[in-house]
Amino acid sequence: MAVLTFSSVSCSHLLKHSAPGLAVVLLLASLCSLQAQLDQRHDRAMVQIDGLAQLPKGEYLKPALLGYHYVGADILWLRLVQVLGNKRNSADEYEWMYHALDVITTLDPQYAYAYYAGGVVLGDLAHRTDLSNRLLLKGIEANSTVWNIPFLLGYNHYFLLGDPEKGAEYIMRAASLPDRPAYLPGLATRLSVEAGSPETALAFLEARLRETQDPEMREFFVNRMKEVIIERDIQILQRVVETYRTKHRTLPAAFSALVADGLLSDLPQEPFGGEYRVDSQTGAVSSSTHPDRLQTFFKRKQPPVYLFPKVDPAYVFPRAWE
Repeated sequence: MAVLTFSSVSCSHLLKHSAPGLAVVLLLASLCSLQAQLDQRHDRAMVQIDGLAQLPKGEYLKPALLGYHYVGADILWLRLVQVLGNKRNSADEYEWMYHALDVITTLDPQYAYAYYAGGVVLGDLAHRTDLSNRLLLKGIEANSTVWNIPFLLGYNHYFLLGDPEKGAEYIMRAASLPDRPAYLPGLATRLSVEAGSPETALAFLEARLRETQDPEMREFFVNRMKEVIIERDIQILQRVVETYRTKHRTLPAAFSALVADGLLSDLPQEPFGGEYRVDSQTGAVSSSTHPDRLQTFFKRKQPPVYLFPKVDPAYVFPRAWE
């Protein structure tokens, strides 16, 4: 199948001088004829990119296809897949890919896989998280019940942009959808806790607990809530210990010193029946039943290595159509 191009005759010209049925036939016929031309070219990869560059905006193309816009989206997707399969693409080529994806998802807003696959390529391969996020945000508006689109937005913000709070927000949104995988609520909780929002994680888990009647899932949510409570308590106790250190220029030997000093009204109960401990040498607070803190497995310790270019909201693709 071929990418749509208007090198010989424009869409407006077809609609003006042809009957509606004939216009559709001519448009679809041009797609097939272009494929044959592409197959005869030695520089096929370059021709494929040139084809993407010639695409008009989806808002112009959709009415021109006279109800065949879903077919047009399928054809464009098949052509784009061949370009995505190239081992290397330039920065400009990735921008044209974004434009093609924008056209495809305008022709078929419910083409959920196009948003996800395009978001992966633009984020991980092109290092253009700005374009990936723009495409994914468009996808959320048209596919509010598809979990992997907000999931990928969460990934982009957390791992690529170093914004754990925003990443956790999108992951939790994905985990709230009915078709999400079973592991996602746990991941969402970990992200939210690590982002410093255990209360948000607790609220999320309480909502999920109310929604499910499955005994195994309910047990999972209850246990995870207890783990989040431990993390919440440790964060609170750690701050109090630091306040004590600043005030007395020494670390407390036990939590009783914090209570005696009026910094802590009472020691919270460890939800699994254990106890909270403070290391008098380092000031580190821990749980006797869960010595490992509730954190994600891959935590970014430094800012992202790439400086992602920002695209002004007024920027229009393709450049030729500005």
